[in-house]
Amino acid sequence: MANDPPLAPGFSCIDSASMPWVPSRFAHGVEVKNFGKANGRAMQLVRFAAGATFPAHRHTGPEFIYVLEGEAVQNGRRLTAGYAGVAEQGTVEAGFHSDTGCLFLLVYELDQVFDKT
Repeated sequence: MANDPPLAPGFSCIDSASMPWVPSRFAHGVEVKNFGKANGRAMQLVRFAAGATFPAHRHTGPEFIYVLEGEAVQNGRRLTAGYAGVAEQGTVEAGFHSDTGCLFLLVYELDQVFDKT
């Protein structure tokens, strides 16, 4: 906000509502807002359109999601708003998708490689 004091070094704050949605380079119907990077990790807000599917891939580092809206399916398990999911390094994601559309927060390691299986 205009009257907020400046942040101390090493801190950042963004207004996500003012950020544009960027199409995913990996899947049609998936958009992201890149919130920031720090200490080798990144945070994104991810939006899946109804029917969108992320291709199967191996996690080369841990990945954390928190579902904010809608419903996602992770390896056959339905995750609705309020559910959190953790994928350990080396696990295979078999077609993460959403039939209804969803919005979730994603935290991952920056050095991850998109490793299609």
